[in-house]
Amino acid sequence: MQRNRDRALRDPALFLHDAAAEELQHRLSMVNRTFNSPVLISGFPGFWGDFLPGATHVADDEVLALESQAHDLVIHAMSLHWANDPVGQLIQARRALRPDGLFLSVAFGGQTLSELRVAMATAEAEVTGGLSPRVAPMAEIREMGGLLQRAGLALPVADALPFTVTYTSPLHLMRELRQMGENNALADRLRRPTRRAVILRAAEIYTQTHAGDDNRIPATFEMIFLSGWAPDDSQPQPLRPGSATARLADALNARETKLDD
Repeated sequence: MQRNRDRALRDPALFLHDAAAEELQHRLSMVNRTFNSPVLISGFPGFWGDFLPGATHVADDEVLALESQAHDLVIHAMSLHWANDPVGQLIQARRALRPDGLFLSVAFGGQTLSELRVAMATAEAEVTGGLSPRVAPMAEIREMGGLLQRAGLALPVADALPFTVTYTSPLHLMRELRQMGENNALADRLRRPTRRAVILRAAEIYTQTHAGDDNRIPATFEMIFLSGWAPDDSQPQPLRPGSATARLADALNARETKLDD
């Protein structure tokens, strides 16, 4: 993975990081709080270095260089989808937060590159009669929301923001994935170059299936944003089931219809 990132930095195409950073800034602006000890976890410290003035920067290693309860804000930026143990990353971030500290994350979700994945799988099956791992498995939004709860974060929220980017051809998309550092880094990937016939057939399938009237092809990138808080007694607490003192029908000013037993 680091080799891919080093290669990407020679001619980077990090416009999706720009979009992620802009959205994170928007979300932070909606939090009525000043953070005095933020930390940012990223695989591209050069890009994210100026995102949050005064923030500590930590590499997205398996074991994060974080001190327990040392921060009031932890941001995991565009690398959680590469983690071998994403829930472990969230647990480490949770431990680094002070009570009532905020965790924010953005990473690619399960719908990312759906068009390319189908085209490559179909082409490889046709040409070689088999399949090889090409795109890292990325979690769906419901799964990501569950990870927040498993990590012990309170008030968890997960939402998705899809981006559709168009390219002249699938080959241009594949080239730009290398410039993003998002090309194949799976341990079980092919250790030899993909056959030219597979690439050309995948490009043909992709174009036939998805090209628009302008002959450009779309590529879907789904960004999943996660947020949660380190538990604290000052936070709103859920009521016990059955403890409500008002009827929902009254609140909605609606007529209640009783069902037969």
